[in-house]
Amino acid sequence: MGEPADTLAARWAAVRRRVDEACRAAGRDPAGVAVLPVSKTFGPEVVREAAALGLNRFGENKVQELREKTAALADLALEWVLIGHLQTNKARDVARLASEVQSLDRLELAEALHRRLQAEHRAIDVLVQVKTSPEESKHGLPPEQLPAFLDRLRDYPTLRVRGLMTLAVQSEDPAAVRACFRQLRELRDAATAAGHDLPRLSMGMSGDFPLAIAEGATEVRIGTAIFGHR
Repeated sequence: MGEPADTLAARWAAVRRRVDEACRAAGRDPAGVAVLPVSKTFGPEVVREAAALGLNRFGENKVQELREKTAALADLALEWVLIGHLQTNKARDVARLASEVQSLDRLELAEALHRRLQAEHRAIDVLVQVKTSPEESKHGLPPEQLPAFLDRLRDYPTLRVRGLMTLAVQSEDPAAVRACFRQLRELRDAATAAGHDLPRLSMGMSGDFPLAIAEGATEVRIGTAIFGHR
């Protein structure tokens, strides 16, 4: 008998298979698209189960959860990625615990992170979150401010800028969703032409990642499809 369909192992295998299929449909090499498992709201025991499958990098939305899980799972060699909106007063914990921040969207936050990282004698990878959706609930740097922002980030050597991140509009219209992803890719291409090295595009989640892959995503952030409904 095969493995039950509703286990973490089976869901992870299904997600990786679907990502690979989306890559092939887009004419891309599946090796070029990573999956970031988003473990927000799931406890340390679930992350431990995922780690036993070989996963070692997890996305979290809230700093408090990040603190709790790093403490509970300190015996494992895990990397933690902050993908949620980050307040400057939480920069100390992130500078101490996270390996990456994908939601850098303002200079005030860059300064706070840089200051705390200097104190920790650390440097981390960061992605700039760009607002490509018209929804007010979405965070991110306005697209027109990206060129100047990237130039300013060169002043903060503890922040290794690796690429861009976005959240697409929540819509039943695939064209509207895809336009958000396309805009991020075009912004990255323009920044690359201006001399910035931005190999990574983090875009796409459980409900829309095939569209993101079609538009050039190098990483998709998957929670529900791996861990189940919250």
